[in-house]
Amino acid sequence: MRAVIQRVNVARVSVDGKVVGELDIPAGGSGIVALVGATHDDTPDHAAKLADKIWRLRIFNGDEGPEKAAADIDAPILVISQFTLYANTAKGRRPSWNAAAPGPVAEPLVDAVADSLRAAGATVATGRFGANMQVSLVNDGPVTLILDV
Repeated sequence: MRAVIQRVNVARVSVDGKVVGELDIPAGGSGIVALVGATHDDTPDHAAKLADKIWRLRIFNGDEGPEKAAADIDAPILVISQFTLYANTAKGRRPSWNAAAPGPVAEPLVDAVADSLRAAGATVATGRFGANMQVSLVNDGPVTLILDV
């Protein structure tokens, strides 16, 4: 599985003009947006490992730099499915999506990431799988990382 995570001050996802997921971040606080994709051979174990990495990755500022994890500060997390993370752009100008898992495989894995985060104690909001979503966020830092498990 793969995720692009961003440390954010504001984040919401809308479908058809209606907000379906939003982070409640106190003034001066931060949260995480996690864009999550799955490939053909991913498993629920991969989803659990990715969730743990997101929850425990030390990307939040402590007294002297990035020393804290979302788990340390109860930072909320917005999980959004994104099959385009597995685009192959090596040839030509048209991406190939062959490496992305099909919906019936990917949806339960993305759900498993969100469920694992909740089980760890995270406050999690989500987008809507397969929908045309509009994501709004303010990146804090900016901090953007790519995680693979």
